[in-house]
Amino acid sequence: MSRAILFVIFLLQPILMTNANEQNQYVMPRTHIIDLKDSRMGYQYELLIKLPEGYKKNKHLTYPVIYYTDAVWHIESLSGISEFLITDAILVGISWQTDNHNPLLLDEEEYASRYRDYTIRTSTNAANQAKYKLGQADKHLAFIRNDVIKYVEDHYRGDPTKRTYFGYSLGGLFGAYALMAQPNTFQNYILGSPSLRNNLAKLEDSHQNIKAKQLDTNINVFIAHGTLEQDRTKVINDFVATLNKKHSANVNVTNVKVTGDHQSAFPATLVQSLTWLAGLKNTTHQ
Repeated sequence: MSRAILFVIFLLQPILMTNANEQNQYVMPRTHIIDLKDSRMGYQYELLIKLPEGYKKNKHLTYPVIYYTDAVWHIESLSGISEFLITDAILVGISWQTDNHNPLLLDEEEYASRYRDYTIRTSTNAANQAKYKLGQADKHLAFIRNDVIKYVEDHYRGDPTKRTYFGYSLGGLFGAYALMAQPNTFQNYILGSPSLRNNLAKLEDSHQNIKAKQLDTNINVFIAHGTLEQDRTKVINDFVATLNKKHSANVNVTNVKVTGDHQSAFPATLVQSLTWLAGLKNTTHQ
């Protein structure tokens, strides 16, 4: 190969490398990314909002909304399954805090805020408490009620009488807290393998001070955990018993086991819960 050709290849190499690195990224159809600040705490989040097919065309319709935590982890699976089971719902994923720059967090920085936002108890371990700021689910619920839901219903045609919450693991614990503390936040709650251990007493305490009007809402609850999660069976059954005692007149609870452990039970939980949701009367658009 002549020196001239080698010289030309040398000159072109940065351009070729740039083109190779500038590949198009996949963009999920009908999905908006919205920056939203917690008006009380000042934390920054993102909402991943996916609109149903036909949303732009059917301007006279309002739509049920499925809100879910751990948005980055769940958006693909929830979006894919809902395309088949609940085709007319708006999906609203709530991200972890995007400006959480605590030097103690290291590799956990991206998702560390879930430990703060989804938990209801502080830690007796001072180092862990300083690192994760545990036990602030009440503040995160206020953010969802006052900022997230307001934004969605101000800017999209979400039906305020057809809200659903989906959360898994710690997200399931957060949903259980919302259900006990402010039950009328959502009409339907899906709690996948909720991390309820050592939290039942705190959940019951959160229920003590709710206002009477919160109890007027008819609520549907779907709770699931894996057959191999034997350590969760009793505490989940105890929580269901508490729900039936506290809300016996207006809460309909479905409690199921799905095959698998904490990780492998997730896909089946998602499919079964959305199938359950699709069968409810309050989850279709009008």
